[in-house]
This record gives sequence, structure tokens and C-alpha cells, in this order.
Amino acid sequence: MTKVVVIGAGNVAQHLIVAFKESNQIELVQVVARDVTKLSHLLNSSLLTSSFSEIKKADVYVLAVNDTAIEAVSKQLPFSNQLVVHTSGSVAMTDLDSNNRKGVFYPLQTFSKTKAVNFKEIPICLEAENEADYKTLEALAKSCSDVVYSVSSTQRKALHVAAVFVSNFVNHLYAIGNEICQENQLDFDILKPLITETANKVQLLSPTAAQTGPAKRNDTTTINSHLTFLKDHNQKEIYKLLTKSIIDHEKKL
Repeated sequence: MTKVVVIGAGNVAQHLIVAFKESNQIELVQVVARDVTKLSHLLNSSLLTSSFSEIKKADVYVLAVNDTAIEAVSKQLPFSNQLVVHTSGSVAMTDLDSNNRKGVFYPLQTFSKTKAVNFKEIPICLEAENEADYKTLEALAKSCSDVVYSVSSTQRKALHVAAVFVSNFVNHLYAIGNEICQENQLDFDILKPLITETANKVQLLSPTAAQTGPAKRNDTTTINSHLTFLKDHNQKEIYKLLTKSIIDHEKKL
């Protein structure tokens, strides 16, 4: 059984806590957070502390904190030669303080506190300085997920950038679509079957093969009609940029 201490109380930390608690191969020894009240709905107070001086012994210490805090928090840990990992997609493993052995335990998913996820389906990307520590992280990952990858810091940064495109940017486009619907007294729910089918298609087809729409067809009549319809400057510029990108991509094929 792998003993784990989680440091943090945000979205990622809370989902990791749930996943670790549900695994019979992981012992969640303790959670460290500045504001332990944020975790009172998940854990008994005996497992919570806000003091680094009270951190208990574990096999792995998971820093599930903001990217900008990873280096500073790792330097505050009151021990040495222990396996300390962060959960960031964009921070290099080398940013962790060298007083401890370094690693990365990156669950590639979008997390919101109010939305449950099936952790078994979440890819976990691992990195470690040595083979023994990698095996420890691999055992931990396989205890809560069925999808585990060995990924370098450079590859993980590429994944994180790609994830911003396919998740964060796409969700913002949903928000724009919702605004257009509201401005024209339409229910955004009308678009949800389309959203679902578009997402389902890329499970079977490549994104290139799944592409449809006026830009794919280079239908300038429809494109110009849409641009005339749009009044918001940002919406118009985003439409132009994405349309050009699709057309340019089609030319390369």
C-alpha cells in the first residue's frame, strides 16, 4: 500500500483526495492546506493540518498547488531525500527543490469542485528522476487510474498546450455560442446534441477527418454572411482567424 500526503486544497487536490480515498491500494496519510476548512467535507479533522512542521511520514508527497507556488512550497518542506511530486502540466520537474527526490504526477483532465469525474478514465502522466521512484509513482497511478503514461517535461508541456486548445479554448467558444443564442432569444440547449456528436466523432475519426462546416468547404458566401451578421468585434475576429486556420489547414492536405 502506497502512503501519500497531499499538499493543497484546490480543484486538483480535492479530486485527488477523492480518488486516493476510493483506492484500497493507497493510504491517504494526511492533507496539508493553508485553509483546512475547505476540505472538512472530504476528510476527518485528524487527517488535516495547516502546519508543515506536522507533516507525517509518507512514500509520496503530492504538491497539488498553483503552478506559481510549486517551487516555493517545495522549499518549505521540513525533510530531505523524500519523493516529492507536483501535478502541473506546464511546470518542469526540475523546478522542485533539490533537497528531495523529484517527480511529476499529472492527471490530464479539466477539474471543477462541483463536477465529479471518473478517475479510472483519466490519463496520468508520470516523470521521475530514477527508475525506483518511477515505479512507486506508476503503482500509485495504477491504483486510481487505468490510463498511465511516461511523459517527459518537454512532452508534458506540449500536452498542456494541446489541452488548452482542445479544452479551454473550446469551452470559451461554447461561451461565445451561448452569448449569440442569448442575444437572439435562443436556448443554448439546442446546440448540445451537436456538441456531443462533435466530441464523439473524434473518438472514432481524426480531427481532420471529422472537420465540417463552411470553412472546410471554403464556402465564401456563407462565411461572409456570418461575418456580416456578427456585430461584436471579438467574435468577428475569432471567426475570421479560425476560418483562415481551417482553410489554410485544408490547403496543406
